[in-house]
Amino acid sequence: QVQLVESGGGLVQAGGSLRLSCVASKRTFRNLSVAWFRQAPGKEREFVAAMSFSGVNTLYADSVKARFTISRDNAWNTAYLQMDSLKAEDTAVYYCAANKGWVADDLNLYDYWGQGTQVTVSS
Repeated sequence: QVQLVESGGGLVQAGGSLRLSCVASKRTFRNLSVAWFRQAPGKEREFVAAMSFSGVNTLYADSVKARFTISRDNAWNTAYLQMDSLKAEDTAVYYCAANKGWVADDLNLYDYWGQGTQVTVSS
């Protein structure tokens, strides 16, 4: 079982930036694809970005392309989500997830989940 812990959320003004971190409890993280999802109040959890275990392949939701960047450092069992040019509609709880398979935007394909970190963007 791999545990994931997110951090880095907070309150930021529109146009600002935040960097989220996701630390995994086991070195097996380096063999897992990792993704970020988010869930706004009253809405379903939605895909944000994903990266393959090697870091070669990435996938982004259209709504965050060119603004968000996913990365990972397998030496530290950590994934990141750099969020720039934030908008009020980016306000949500952000979740880190990992799976044993390929990069995917389907939350049902992810085996491990963190508890989430709140991101609030004020307009």
